[in-house]
Amino acid sequence: MKNNALKFRKITVRCVLLLNSLIFPLLLYAQGSEQGDFSVKFGGFIKNDFFYDTRQVVAAREGHFLLWPARPSFDQEGQDINDVPSLNFLSIQTRLNAAFTAPEVYGFKITGMVEGAFFGHSNPDINGFRLRHAFVRLQRNASEILFGQFWNPLFFTASFPDVVSFNTGVPFQPFSRNPQIRYTFRAKGVSLVAAALSQRDFASVGPAGASSVYLRNAAMPDLHMQVHYTLSKPDAPTSLTTGAGIAWKKIVPELITPQGYKTDAGVSGFSFGGFARLNLPSVTLKAQYVLGQNTTDLLIIGGYGISQVVDQSKGIVEYTPLKTRQVWIEAHTNGKVLQPGIFIGMSENLGAVSDLLPGTSVTGLGTDIKTLFRVSPRVHYNLGSARFALECEYTRAAFGTVNINQNSRGVPVDVTDVSNLRLLFAVYLFI
Repeated sequence: MKNNALKFRKITVRCVLLLNSLIFPLLLYAQGSEQGDFSVKFGGFIKNDFFYDTRQVVAAREGHFLLWPARPSFDQEGQDINDVPSLNFLSIQTRLNAAFTAPEVYGFKITGMVEGAFFGHSNPDINGFRLRHAFVRLQRNASEILFGQFWNPLFFTASFPDVVSFNTGVPFQPFSRNPQIRYTFRAKGVSLVAAALSQRDFASVGPAGASSVYLRNAAMPDLHMQVHYTLSKPDAPTSLTTGAGIAWKKIVPELITPQGYKTDAGVSGFSFGGFARLNLPSVTLKAQYVLGQNTTDLLIIGGYGISQVVDQSKGIVEYTPLKTRQVWIEAHTNGKVLQPGIFIGMSENLGAVSDLLPGTSVTGLGTDIKTLFRVSPRVHYNLGSARFALECEYTRAAFGTVNINQNSRGVPVDVTDVSNLRLLFAVYLFI
């Protein structure tokens, strides 16, 4: 026993010395670097979510990232097995970040950021540390260029839902972080944005599920162009920011047909987005509209289908994208302590761009949903660096059947409304 105790003490001492040798120099460096040309600033927050759903839901990470209520699934007696409530507590949204500032070189301001959270990469990896952002930004005069992983340009960082739920308004709000190269030019309140993106954590849906391989095999990046405008006056409490953009993306779903022949048939689509944000002295108003084609990588319903067969014997086909439209509005007060707000979102499956081939099916995300609706009132209570938030999120989905013989564009028919009510309480500590 004495030998075991002695060994345990030695191991403990070594662990403490190792941690000290790793952490102490980092703290000294972080404190001392702020006095020089190179600085590091650490931040993030701790968040704890406590939520209750009135039925089973389609979501990621044990129900944490909510999309919509689960479609009815009936047992042998006709009972809906998804009509069962659920309760969970999670802290996986907690995140840490480090913002870096490097010395200027030839007039370029060089900054960077790394951010991660404990959201994991998949349900089995829940609690695992996951990369969110990692980029280098160079700024000179009116120009800025960003290299690395950051928000998809259709996630307008100037105006997005401030809901309590981690879904941030999904599936009405485009949501994706992408490795990218982005150029921004700013002059007199106008910003011009051009970006080329790949896919990583948020990928298009294809025959093998969600994967970046479909975009990679297209050998073309996801391309974006945007213009933003801000109208404001110095020291004025009122400002208006608006913007609009267009994106084009092509994917190649498969390289070999079921008959064993090589194919490079692709499906491409355009997406359009616009937003507005009005800051008033006591209230902030936001709105956004997105018309998208094959936007599954943005966690929006949609996908693609087969429009015609090019070669029957080889199984070579042509594809056409499904298009959807999303609109949301939000209003919240600007109180420093108490801040109530409300979010309202609507989404509609508009069907394929051209007629689909009878006897085929569609591939994508939520392709059996015709419409979605959500309303979520909330209230934030800020207590110094802490925040207590309560949100009631009602989501309704109209599920149907994709029958191309009845609707040649693949819009679901014979729809049934299913709803879920989520009660969410969250506690934050901002670092």
